[in-house]
Amino acid sequence: MLGRAEGGPANVMTDLEGALVNIIGAVERAAQAAGLAPAALSGCKAVLALAGANVGRYGEELQRRLPFADSIVESDATAAVRGALGGHDGAAGIIGTGSVFGAQVGGAIRIIGGWGFLLGDQASGARLGRALLEEALLAFDHITPGSALTEAVLARFGNDPREIVVFGQRSRPAEFAAFAPEIFDHAGRGDAVGKKIIDDAIGWIEASLDAVMPPGCDRVCLLGGLGAPYTPYLGERFRSLLQPARGTALDGALALAVEKFG
Repeated sequence: MLGRAEGGPANVMTDLEGALVNIIGAVERAAQAAGLAPAALSGCKAVLALAGANVGRYGEELQRRLPFADSIVESDATAAVRGALGGHDGAAGIIGTGSVFGAQVGGAIRIIGGWGFLLGDQASGARLGRALLEEALLAFDHITPGSALTEAVLARFGNDPREIVVFGQRSRPAEFAAFAPEIFDHAGRGDAVGKKIIDDAIGWIEASLDAVMPPGCDRVCLLGGLGAPYTPYLGERFRSLLQPARGTALDGALALAVEKFG
């Protein structure tokens, strides 16, 4: 490792221009830390693992505008799976504000999910928060039974369901995901609505792992901020396969760069 630097967000789907600025800035600072002149970057080859690169043609558009001699743009999930599994075959779930699943077999990586909050990302923090607000509205209208959890959410919005609807219209996925810790806390104390939301999410996690796991899979990693909270709720078949991640997404991106350009 010759140099390292950090930068701002680089989601190419939500802000392509900002991502390009932040990527180049971070790479220039890493080059400076390595004692390289910025002009040397034009002769470098790069692998970039970025959020949003698996959607539309955002990754291709970014690739055309990068200043490197050669570059490959992958999704951040690809690097996370590679980093978590190292050189081993297996599967991984990355569950935080969003969710995505992947498997590695013989060095080839397959990714499923990760389609965003509106149409995918099942079991993600954002979808948990959305489910909780939906349950709170159903309880308010006496369509389904409420619980201490729905009462707490309604109280947060002044017991006014209209404020929940306004929040839902204006909020980003991360704002929905902010409810996830409260859901896990109540579920752990036996709250019926909290348990229902978590049970539904576990169904999606297990179905996604079943869809992506290679035959004879003996290694599964759960990553992201919600990986650990979900673990006690998984069925024994999946818990028995869980192993700690061998590395980070950065480790995975570096490994991909060595494999492709080394």
